[in-house]
Amino acid sequence: MSALGGGSSGGEGINPVGTAVGIVLLLIAIGALYVLSPGLAFMSLIGVIIGGVLIGFGVHFVPVGGAPAAMGQSPGIATGVTMLAAGAGLAGLFGGAWAAELGFGVALAGGAIGGGLMMAVTCLMVNVIYVYGMGIPAASGKVAKDPITGDTFEAYKSQGTEGHGLPFISYVGGVIGGMLGGLGGTLIYLELLKVYEEFLPGMFNVPAEQILPLAVGLAGVFAIGMFLVNAVIAAYNITGTIEGPHDPKFKRFPRAVIGCAVASAVCGMLAIILVVM
Repeated sequence: MSALGGGSSGGEGINPVGTAVGIVLLLIAIGALYVLSPGLAFMSLIGVIIGGVLIGFGVHFVPVGGAPAAMGQSPGIATGVTMLAAGAGLAGLFGGAWAAELGFGVALAGGAIGGGLMMAVTCLMVNVIYVYGMGIPAASGKVAKDPITGDTFEAYKSQGTEGHGLPFISYVGGVIGGMLGGLGGTLIYLELLKVYEEFLPGMFNVPAEQILPLAVGLAGVFAIGMFLVNAVIAAYNITGTIEGPHDPKFKRFPRAVIGCAVASAVCGMLAIILVVM
C-alpha cells in the first residue's frame, strides 16, 4: 500500500501523490466508459465502484487474528484477512445471486444477510472453540473495556499476549463486515449482469433467453474476481491482524476506500468493455 500511504507498518496517513494518481486513474476509467457508452454501461460502472468501496470498507470490520489467534495470543479469528473476507463475501454473493430474479432490492438484501449470517456463525463457533476447547476468555488487547457491553478485559488478559478470544465488539464488527462485503459483492454482480443481459444478445445475435446462462456465468466470475481484488487491497492496508471497529488500524480505511475505488473502476471498465465494444 505504499502508493496510498506508506509501507506495511505505516500509519493512517494518506500519500497525497499516490492519492492524486489514483483519483486520476479513477476519472480516466469513468470518463472512458462514459464516452463509449453513456447509458446503462456507465451507470453500471458507478455501481461496481460503489460495490468495491463497500467491500474494502467492510473488510476492516472483520476480526482477524491470524496465526497468533490460533495460539490464543491475539483476539480474532485464526485465519488471514483475505480468506475470511472472501468467505463472507462469497456467501453473500451466492445469496444475492440466488435472489436476483426476485428484484434488485431483494437481491441486495439477500447478499447482505448471507454475508452477515456466515460471519455470525463463524464468530460464534470460534468463541465456542476458544472458551470450551482452549479454555480462554474473550479479552481485547486494544481497549480496556468493550464499547458495547462495558465488560472490562484487563483481569482476563493473559500475560505476554495481546488478548485472546472474540470480544462482543469484535463479533458485532464481524457481522457488519460480512453484511457490507456481501452487499458490495452482490451489487457488483447485479450491475454486471444487467450489462451482459443487455449487450450479449446483440453480440451473438441470439435471443436473450439463450444468452442468459452465459451472462450469469460471466457476471459471477467477474464479481468474484473483483471481490478478491478489493479484499486483497484491504488486507494490505490492514497488514496483519485487526480486532474490529475499535482497533486503531480501523482508522486506515480511507486508504483502502481510495484503492478499492480505483481498482474497481479499472476492473469494472474492462469487464464492461468486453461486451460494449
